Amino acid sequence: MSRPTSNARERLEQLEQALGRLRREKAGLQQDKAGLQRDRAGLQRDKAGLQRDRAGLQRDKAGLQRDKERLERANERLRRERDQLRKALALARRAGKRQAAPFSKGAPKRHPARPGRKPGRAYGPKAHRPIPKHVDEELEAPLPDGCPGCGGAIGHRRVEEQYQTEIIRTTYVTRFRVHVGACEACGQRVQGRHPRQTSDALGAAASQLGPDAVALAAVLNKEVGVSVGKTAAVLQQTFGLRVTPGGVSQAVARLGRKCAATYEDLTQRVRASASVTIDDTGWRVGGYSHWLFAAATADATVYAIEAGRGHADAAKLLGADFDGFLVRDGAAIYRKFAQAYQQSCNGHIINRCTRLIELASGAAAAFPRQVKALLQQGLALRDRFASGEVSAHGLTVATGRLEATLDRLLGPQYRSDENRRLANHLDREFPYLFTYLKCPGLEATNYRAEQAIRPAAVIRKVWGGNRTDTGARTQAILMSVLRTSHQNEVDPLPLLADLLRSPHAYVLDIVPLRPAPN
Repeated sequence: MSRPTSNARERLEQLEQALGRLRREKAGLQQDKAGLQRDRAGLQRDKAGLQRDRAGLQRDKAGLQRDKERLERANERLRRERDQLRKALALARRAGKRQAAPFSKGAPKRHPARPGRKPGRAYGPKAHRPIPKHVDEELEAPLPDGCPGCGGAIGHRRVEEQYQTEIIRTTYVTRFRVHVGACEACGQRVQGRHPRQTSDALGAAASQLGPDAVALAAVLNKEVGVSVGKTAAVLQQTFGLRVTPGGVSQAVARLGRKCAATYEDLTQRVRASASVTIDDTGWRVGGYSHWLFAAATADATVYAIEAGRGHADAAKLLGADFDGFLVRDGAAIYRKFAQAYQQSCNGHIINRCTRLIELASGAAAAFPRQVKALLQQGLALRDRFASGEVSAHGLTVATGRLEATLDRLLGPQYRSDENRRLANHLDREFPYLFTYLKCPGLEATNYRAEQAIRPAAVIRKVWGGNRTDTGARTQAILMSVLRTSHQNEVDPLPLLADLLRSPHAYVLDIVPLRPAPN
């Protein structure tokens, strides 16, 4: 009986130990539960804090989004203002080359040099009006009866001569008694013509302007740039010749038709020239935009007024198959003369670089400064070769080095928009920048065409252009004749007067004969 009791006691102790262990585990679990509850409460607080932070971040995000949209609108507005300012600056630059600006030398100097000739040897060559070769009238200037200072007698010593060249303010009217008859065989009407007549018109058109008056009116209007109305005023106030502006216009148009053969001859001369310089400028015909082209050589200049500014318009003047040297600016229409040996104007690019250097920042100004220096090196090389300092082989080697240097300058990608545009332009013009060094004697700039354009620009500024296509044709013809006469130091007035007197048109002798080619 005692053994079972012992087993029960051991079993009871085991159960008590197990119960104590379970109680301890329960207490631990309760502690863990309390800790977890505290952690849960902390997490809930953290969650609430994070939710508040999230709400704050969402509010910040919304505020930043609003700021972003506001900045984008401001950026777009500034971008538009920048583009407008760039356009305004470009217009201001172009306006500076129009109207009176080209003739302005800027603000006066604070301490200018004394005007007039310098004294002594620095005066330079002295000149005066030459003595006239003939005298139309001789007048005596006798001594006064007494000295104007004291009233004493004056003794005669010598006679000095003074000459005064004057214009005669009068008109000269010639009446032609034109004999009119009829052929007794066929009955055809026949009338006489005097060598000094300029027209066969009779009846309502019997009173006409003389050839010298018409020639002078053409020079005033087409070369000097005086308007038709003021040309009529000059003829009346200076010579007493009463004529309406319409009469002047019709007479000048008649002279233009007589000069058409000379214009065609000049055009063919220019097309056959070894080297031609060409340029263009805006013009107006009947209030619509047109373009005036000028093609110039050393001894001839021809103009053409066209409705457009394309290659086809320039080819009407120069010929699409022109195969000589063509000196021109960077306009794309001239690069299409595929058979020509072209020279791009270095002066235009140097001036463009100068403007960029003045406006660009230090880093952005480096590229145009290098290009300008490179082109100026080319011009200096040309002058050194012309003076004999550089041989033909040295010229070829130096030209290759200039082209290699320019090629390296065009390699990088430039950040400035102006520099990128300049680099793209130089890349297109690269084959034509140093032609003048490969063909010594060729001009490096299109100055000759610029000089031909300048009188036309002055005329355009004074009276705007032409009213009709016929007037534009007359303008181109007479400007070509007068400009070519000026180039060759030929007085056009007697030549134009003789042409008007001739019953048939002929080519005026205003261009010297060229030597026969070898």
